Amino acid sequence: MTRIYDCSVDTEYAAGKRLALSAIGRGALIVIPTDTVYGIAADAFSPEAVQKLLDAKGRDRTSPPPVLIPRITALDALAESVPQPIRDLVAEFWPGGLTVILHAQPSLVWDLGETRGTVALRMPSNPIALDLLSETGPLAVSSANVSGMPSAIDAQGAEDMLGTSVAVYLDGGVAGLTYQAIGERPGDTSSTIVDATGFDTNGGKVVIVRSGVISREAIAAVIGAALADAEPREGVIDTP
Repeated sequence: MTRIYDCSVDTEYAAGKRLALSAIGRGALIVIPTDTVYGIAADAFSPEAVQKLLDAKGRDRTSPPPVLIPRITALDALAESVPQPIRDLVAEFWPGGLTVILHAQPSLVWDLGETRGTVALRMPSNPIALDLLSETGPLAVSSANVSGMPSAIDAQGAEDMLGTSVAVYLDGGVAGLTYQAIGERPGDTSSTIVDATGFDTNGGKVVIVRSGVISREAIAAVIGAALADAEPREGVIDTP
């Protein structure tokens, strides 16, 4: 039976975390708070679990989930190469509301969907998410909502949409309160997504593919001319 665990209560947090770890281990889905919005999470290295995540959201394999990581050093373990501007952005904004798209390490044994050899990575700043990630390792995590609906910013909102498709809901309060809602939709506190997969062929440029809580101005202040002039493309990745 699905239950929401209040992580502000030590005993509930301990019970919820234990059950969440068990759920991930058996290939089930959980919902966790992040610093931006709530996310629906699965074992990134279990194709069956990732498919459950996509099914729960009503999305197909052309919308692969991003991967949340517990520490910056995991970036080099999962990405084939990391251009210097991305390292500079990660140093400035991680943990936090920035997702980076890079070429995935070809040796990785996983199936996130039709990624074309890329992976979207983020290190969130929410302590509950980081605590869980420190034990699970990388998790495939997409925004906790049914496709076409707004991303949930609290556990109850996620449960209302996802119901029993999720085994455990961890309630960490309202998400996104530390950011301005400057995303592409009113009230949107989703992460900003930048793409560096064309870095070697587009003149060394990083492209913003979705506007979010990290502003274009803030990114430009870090990487300057390495930021492409192109406008962001909508609907690229559904990420927390």
